Amino acid sequence: MFVDEAEIYVKGGDGGDGCASLRHEKFVPRGGPDGGDGGDGGSVYLVATEGLDTLMDLKGRHHWRAERGKHGQGKNMHGRRGSDLHIKVPPGTLIYDRQTGILLKDLVKPNEPVSVAAGGRGGHGNKHFATPTNQTPREKEPGLPGEERWLRLELKLIADVGLVGRPNAGKSTLLSRLSHAQPKIADYPFTTLEPQLGIVEMSGYRRFVMADLPGLIAGAHEGRGLGDAFLRHIERTRILVHLVDIVPTEGDPADHYRAIRGELTKYSRKLTDKPELIVANKMDLTGSEEAAARFRDALGQEVVTISAATGQGLQPMLERVWQLVASARRDA
Repeated sequence: MFVDEAEIYVKGGDGGDGCASLRHEKFVPRGGPDGGDGGDGGSVYLVATEGLDTLMDLKGRHHWRAERGKHGQGKNMHGRRGSDLHIKVPPGTLIYDRQTGILLKDLVKPNEPVSVAAGGRGGHGNKHFATPTNQTPREKEPGLPGEERWLRLELKLIADVGLVGRPNAGKSTLLSRLSHAQPKIADYPFTTLEPQLGIVEMSGYRRFVMADLPGLIAGAHEGRGLGDAFLRHIERTRILVHLVDIVPTEGDPADHYRAIRGELTKYSRKLTDKPELIVANKMDLTGSEEAAARFRDALGQEVVTISAATGQGLQPMLERVWQLVASARRDA
């Protein structure tokens, strides 16, 4: 199950209490204070971890607490520090403070940790309170409580290539052809109910990550269909591959293309500024050549033609995609 939003409560461990203790040794006539300090509480960290692409693990567990510090003991024995708690999240996770709405961190880099709830400091033992006039103090400090807060997590998938287009444009079929991803494929709208990631391997040790995003319809930026929930994932991609059904059962391919571009623009101008490759799919069907020619004339732009079902034109398309990806990586 794909989950891209979650709310969790995090709390750093409380600090251990300091100890009030006095030495009582047989041959030491003036035993002084020997109470040890309490240990610091552990902190809570969120860590971007490669291989994760959903927040599902956090959906069923809402409370996360680091270990508290141990109390100090006599004979100047300090309490053990509490263990830190590391919570694994996918790269691309945005961390918000739920109360203030402030963005605390955007975890883009893998293995990048961020502290979200610091542990409390351990309290001082009574040895810290000894003075020339008070050589046997009984004072000690309690440990300080750890930080606590509610967080709202939002995932924006990170991929080199984002596949966009109307339902039934063939995005899932294309991704399954090019990678080991196994998205659900069927001949009805919204087969893709959640984003799918696949790694595309090319010759010369070249590889990139491709994301198949749910089909967009008119009004997606206003919450219609499935696209609104996933439009934000397109923001993370380096380039867009706009897949168009060149022989749709109804409507005109050029109008379909312009409608999707309009939805992207209404959601964020940043999306339409991304490099884009227009790909006409289903070139194995009757009348596709004539339809592709009319499509090119209507747009006046570069259009690559393929058939995801038969594999026609996939290799030239991949080389063109790689050129755009490599250029985008250099500019990043």
